[in-house]
Amino acid sequence: MRTPGHSWVVWRSVRLEQPGLKNNTADVERLERGLSRMMDGVSVRISPFLWHELPRTLRASDFHVKVSLRWEAGCWYVLDVLPVDAPVRNYGVALDLGTTTICGCLLDLDTGASLCETTVDNPQIRVGGDILTRIHFATGAGGLSVLRELVLEGVNGAVRKLCAKAETGVQEVRVASVAGNTTMTHFLLGLDPSNIRKEPYIPVVNRPGWMDADRVGIEAHREGKVFVFPNVGSYFGGDVVSGIVASGMHRTTGVSLLVDVGTNAEVVLGNSDWLLGCAGAAGPALEGGVARMGMTAGPGAVDHVRVDPDTWESSVSVMGGGKPAGICGSGLIDLVAELFQAGVIDPRGKIQSMDHPRIVQTDAGRAFVVAPGEDAEHGQAIVLTQVDLDVLLRSKAAMYAILTTLLEEVGLTFQDLSGFFVAGTFGTYIDPVMAIRLGMLPDLPLDTYVPLGNSSLAGSRAFLSNRQCLGEVADVTDRITYLELNVNPRFMSVFSAAKFIPHTDPSLFPSVTGHSGR
Repeated sequence: MRTPGHSWVVWRSVRLEQPGLKNNTADVERLERGLSRMMDGVSVRISPFLWHELPRTLRASDFHVKVSLRWEAGCWYVLDVLPVDAPVRNYGVALDLGTTTICGCLLDLDTGASLCETTVDNPQIRVGGDILTRIHFATGAGGLSVLRELVLEGVNGAVRKLCAKAETGVQEVRVASVAGNTTMTHFLLGLDPSNIRKEPYIPVVNRPGWMDADRVGIEAHREGKVFVFPNVGSYFGGDVVSGIVASGMHRTTGVSLLVDVGTNAEVVLGNSDWLLGCAGAAGPALEGGVARMGMTAGPGAVDHVRVDPDTWESSVSVMGGGKPAGICGSGLIDLVAELFQAGVIDPRGKIQSMDHPRIVQTDAGRAFVVAPGEDAEHGQAIVLTQVDLDVLLRSKAAMYAILTTLLEEVGLTFQDLSGFFVAGTFGTYIDPVMAIRLGMLPDLPLDTYVPLGNSSLAGSRAFLSNRQCLGEVADVTDRITYLELNVNPRFMSVFSAAKFIPHTDPSLFPSVTGHSGR
């Protein structure tokens, strides 16, 4: 999305007329006027921080200087005035403020190029792994301050890591953009999130916009600015708005779906004319703490599984190599889809009672052994219990019900879709074939599915690369209509039908028909 001439921050060299008795304009106004002529007559303002050092810098450079300018609300603001031969660095940091991790990217604002990326754990995990626990903590004495300090610890840690990789300092970061869910945005800004979790679900602010970096608490240039992506509501945050921008679905005539699965599943349907969004609890079973041996996608996690239909022996792919320590969301989807195909579980999602070494009894009921203890990193067998399976099936049913209900709301079917964007870690690692077999995603041609990876970070990065993206963000936010699923009478009936594998109506999944077990 890089467009030459549309950067948020630019460098310009300018030679000013020497002052004299007949040309006694003050130094500040002299530089402002000279730069304004160079910038096609656009107004230029110089920060008061520079007034004290400006006279010495101008005269030491014989009034030939290099100037850093930031675009803001139709005006150029001078950030730095340096000798014309001084080396310059002009960086921005794009951030995805996640509940579990904080991802960042350092950009060269002169070229729009991504220089490096990093991911750090969100330190708020020390308080609680889920948003509701953190909101409850924030209502206690000093709780909100603690959560803000923790999230800033993570954000600034990411900024420092990025700058260290580029061998520069945080003072060279002139702008930053942050995309996060509504509650994480509130924590970052130190705003009370308590009304987000209770009716009528009202945030403190939906459109924070541009803010001073030092006011937010993000380490950057002394005149640095931070753009905080807007939220649409309590459960539809700036990370989804950023994802829409990254997908480009708002610029196409064909109707597309965007799904981002985390703690919740956020879904957007629409095109260049309209956008309809909703959120629902379809993600928890894909996160680390739900399945007994579940873990987030990272080193040691089983991310893909294949099961021999005759022997039931499983072969696993482990992220980072080595022995498995647990299983992440994409691995769970693979596993259940393969077990269904092999006849280990039936369409109701029940593990069959059979005399087989892979079928064992645990304190959580019947279970399937994915990897015996001697093959696991921690020496404990990695198993899928009936309890784990039931939770996963509820989540997959919720996902399918969300998608179906959203389409029905506008009188469309899955066959009307021209694209299906799958974002986040879910989109990076999921095998659509397995998700279709499970009944989590609709039975569409595989080329319909487009993995986006971290779409929140991608949208945040696109915003910093081109200031015209500000208009896109505002337009997307204005056009989204939010659908509240909690009061939708159709949702529960669709959900109940989707709890079977792949569904109670097998005609919805023609590619899976005939694979209902032995």
